[in-house]
Amino acid sequence: MDKKSTAVFIGDKEKLQCAYSSETRAAIARHVLLLPFVWDGKTDEDVRDARYAFSTWGMPCLTASQIRQSLPNLQALFYAAGSVQAFARPFLDCGVQVVSARAANAVPVAQTVVSEIMLACKGFFQTVHRGGNAVWTERTCGAPYPGAYKTRIGVLGAGQIGTLVIRRLRELDMQPVVYDPYLTAEAAKAMGAEKAETLRDVFSTCFVISNHMPDLTETRGLLDKSCFACMGETAVFLNTGRGRQVVEADLITALQNVPTRAAVLDVTFPEPPETGSELYTLPNVFLTPHLAGSLGNEVGRMG
Repeated sequence: MDKKSTAVFIGDKEKLQCAYSSETRAAIARHVLLLPFVWDGKTDEDVRDARYAFSTWGMPCLTASQIRQSLPNLQALFYAAGSVQAFARPFLDCGVQVVSARAANAVPVAQTVVSEIMLACKGFFQTVHRGGNAVWTERTCGAPYPGAYKTRIGVLGAGQIGTLVIRRLRELDMQPVVYDPYLTAEAAKAMGAEKAETLRDVFSTCFVISNHMPDLTETRGLLDKSCFACMGETAVFLNTGRGRQVVEADLITALQNVPTRAAVLDVTFPEPPETGSELYTLPNVFLTPHLAGSLGNEVGRMG
């Protein structure tokens, strides 16, 4: 990019301020001439000279016709967030490069997941005192909670997040077991993980199972009764991937049948769960509001 190039921020002004700090904006301004406004994709500000655009969560969905009319000179869109599936195709059809910060967004997700895995191996989710009628549980040095050392941890999906999780698990002397149909046994070994041939292999042999599969048509509803029914008696299922990959009725049944199992769900489908869902009331379910991804200071890393 040269200094004569024009660039524009597109999307939600408040979200853009979170993703692009004053320091980041200053760094951008050293290379391009930033238009002095945020374009929301609807107003009539003149953005035709923009060769580069910067956005984040809140990026408007534009048609190819709108892009050609309003942004005829656009060459690249830099998106300070993860998935671009909701809006990228028309830009790509217009020959615009779309660059995502998904690698930066993967960092806090992996950190959150590894933290939850460590807690799960200690039996945290089954023994934490939650008030009300909870009963104090004595600490034990034996079963049923293995601790972290050499414990088998299932990782579903070897994308950017799954790969980071595996790397950190190896650093913590844990034994990652990865399920990814597109990953060869040699590649899994190079990552320091054991390759599982089936989902059942993971759910039946791992103490914690963490979902990081991509959100594709073929992965939706893939985690069902055949998986959850073979979880160990104190196993923990973590989901920071996508809620619709889980058949929630089957997960609920598995948790009801064996109350010493646990599920930690950062995502559901729908999100949040419908009013009256048993996910709200089961004592062995821990719901969090999609917080594994970048938040607070972490959002600035994506910018």
